[in-house]
Amino acid sequence: MFSKKALFALFTSLLMLSMALSACGPTATQAPVVPEKTEAPEATEAPEATEAPAAAQEVEVFSWWTGGGEAAGLDAMIVVFNGMYPDIDFINSAVAGGAGTNARAVLATRLQAGDPPDSWQGHAGQELIGTYVAGNQLEPLNDLYEANGWLDVMPETLIPLISDNSNIYSVPVNIHRANVLWYNPAILEANGVEVPTDLDSWFAAMDTLQAADVIPLALGEQWTQMHLLETVLLSSLGNDAYNGLWDGSTDWSSPEVTAALEDFQKVLTYTNADAASLSWQDAAQLVVDGDAAFNVMGDWAEGFFRELGKEPEVDYGWAAVPGTEGTFQFLSDSFVLAAGAPHPDSAVAWLTVAGSKEGQEAFNPVKGSICARTDCDPALFGVYLQSAMDDWSSNVVVGSLTHGVVANDSWKSSIDTALGLFLADPNIENFQSALVAACVESGPCK
Repeated sequence: MFSKKALFALFTSLLMLSMALSACGPTATQAPVVPEKTEAPEATEAPEATEAPAAAQEVEVFSWWTGGGEAAGLDAMIVVFNGMYPDIDFINSAVAGGAGTNARAVLATRLQAGDPPDSWQGHAGQELIGTYVAGNQLEPLNDLYEANGWLDVMPETLIPLISDNSNIYSVPVNIHRANVLWYNPAILEANGVEVPTDLDSWFAAMDTLQAADVIPLALGEQWTQMHLLETVLLSSLGNDAYNGLWDGSTDWSSPEVTAALEDFQKVLTYTNADAASLSWQDAAQLVVDGDAAFNVMGDWAEGFFRELGKEPEVDYGWAAVPGTEGTFQFLSDSFVLAAGAPHPDSAVAWLTVAGSKEGQEAFNPVKGSICARTDCDPALFGVYLQSAMDDWSSNVVVGSLTHGVVANDSWKSSIDTALGLFLADPNIENFQSALVAACVESGPCK
């Protein structure tokens, strides 16, 4: 007979072995099963149901789409997903916060704790490659692209931005434009103001509006001010010098950058005093409610305007940010497959819908963006988005800072810190020095 001491030792060893086996997940070299591709449903019919992947009954998807056209667009894509995979429980783990500021802080905590969601939203570009891929937190998706023929329908512009060492790491669901000037047509007409086309005409227009006690430019919390900064940098510097900020060919300490920062400082003098307390939706609504003339925001604002029941070209108009006509400053929302995803097969099912024609046609007209795919039906989209499709196909394309294309998280965070200090103490010399230091620390400046 075994002694009690020996039996306890044997039991403990077996228990530890069982726990170790149960904790093992798929290794980095294991490819998740790609669910069988289904036929696209007719526009007037519910999507055809398919069997869920075996032993995968839920998928947790993490995003920051919690309101307005963003949440409505996600809901529309979830409807498509539920129709195709009715046996998979979709867990919507969205966290509120403009441009993902709050959501990505929560995500970072979860990743550090080894508790990733199955899939999460990220911006195509250095936000993904320079942060999550560099941290070995994503699985490559080359097999999924090949199985679905996506390389034939995704823009060539996007694939390098979501790839590293020949591996593709995300599924883009849309294209957004950052450099959009929204305006209230009635306010401009009442004050004899034309839609400005360059910085000088914009300053003149805002002088006229300010003299008439109209808020010239509606602005929100700090991330929207970084969004404004990047569009003014683009306007003041031009495409080549703007692109050079991110590859080291434009000197952040140059007189040209000084002049661009002075332009930004001047633009801020035309904004509402309560900007820091407003969300991007609050600031955009000032325009369509007739309380402000202009707002610089990405074209997700158009989805928000339509959610409010506003009519394009009546309640709101649009143009490129003055000085950026012919340039499309873009960003793209993407979804990824987490390394060590708890439900990898279900995550691939979600990504299959996210990259599908029916998923993107359900999502984008509501969200206020255009498809990442090139084969979506333009007739499904409103007048603004059709104009964005035309511009995307014809304009010079540059990337967004605020929305993850041109700088990784570390560099963007340093720029954000410098911006916050400048907003508290608007000293151009200190601001520019901090931006130079940020590039040296995190970017290409050496």
